[in-house]
Amino acid sequence: MPTRRIGVIGALVWDQIHGRDPARGPVEEWGGIAYALSGFEASLGDDWEIVPLIKVGSDLIREADRFLATLAHRHPAARFIEVPTPNNRVVLRYQSQERRCERMAGGVPGWNWAELGPLVRDLDALYVNFISGFEMCLGTASALRDGFRGPLYADLHSLLLGMGRDGIRTLAPLVDAPNWYRCFDYIQVNEDEMAELSTDPLSLATAILGQGAKGVLVTLGARGVVYVAGDGAMARTELIPTEPVDDPDPTGCGDVFGAATFSAILRGDPIDTAVRFGNRMASRNARFRGAGGLAQHLKGALVTP
Repeated sequence: MPTRRIGVIGALVWDQIHGRDPARGPVEEWGGIAYALSGFEASLGDDWEIVPLIKVGSDLIREADRFLATLAHRHPAARFIEVPTPNNRVVLRYQSQERRCERMAGGVPGWNWAELGPLVRDLDALYVNFISGFEMCLGTASALRDGFRGPLYADLHSLLLGMGRDGIRTLAPLVDAPNWYRCFDYIQVNEDEMAELSTDPLSLATAILGQGAKGVLVTLGARGVVYVAGDGAMARTELIPTEPVDDPDPTGCGDVFGAATFSAILRGDPIDTAVRFGNRMASRNARFRGAGGLAQHLKGALVTP
């Protein structure tokens, strides 16, 4: 069977996390797209290779390369792209198990089409996770939609986060939202993000399908995931619950869910089966702390974080 390649776009972030483990104090570790990369590492079949299309600041490029080397599914020539700016860093302060305050610093630039176009030419699928929200502008996303023929999955996430001068992220309207929707085959948002997009989520999801998307997935934290799929005229929807987890760590659960769900879609699973698989992997992630060793944990290995 020929090897296929999936491109992964997002921001590799150095996290400082407060309040997740009060007895331990702040924790510092890789976050952001590291969770999705770990999800792909654990979920893709042996006929797939990961091609990271990820820019990393020069201050953390060596540490990032060490993380990349732990992924057996990486393409042999895979590498992060070093940029002469400080890498993105995020301070997370958990206010509850599922609510947090986020402050970002760093200057990693997004992609333009002149850079990105040649890199996606030989890929078979593409996963875009807007970790920073600055991974690409709408013009680049539109060019990607028009110039790439493989399946496209996007977690819109930080496209719906504004950023103040102090770096604090808060929910904000998505400017030109309908044109963003047409750029992707599968669109993932969380419950708060969907509420920011529309007061009538089902009607919005149906409208997105009518523009050509194949599925809209809304993560609901511990309650599971609602998906809406179809062609707009014949949309179907289902709430798929997730298994309960004692003392969960929600960091990265949405990223692992998206990577695992898209992996299942790429192997031909129907969307309900794919979402169930994504939920199982997200629940495994919730039993772990951090992205270091996460892929092995998701595969079922016993790894002490």
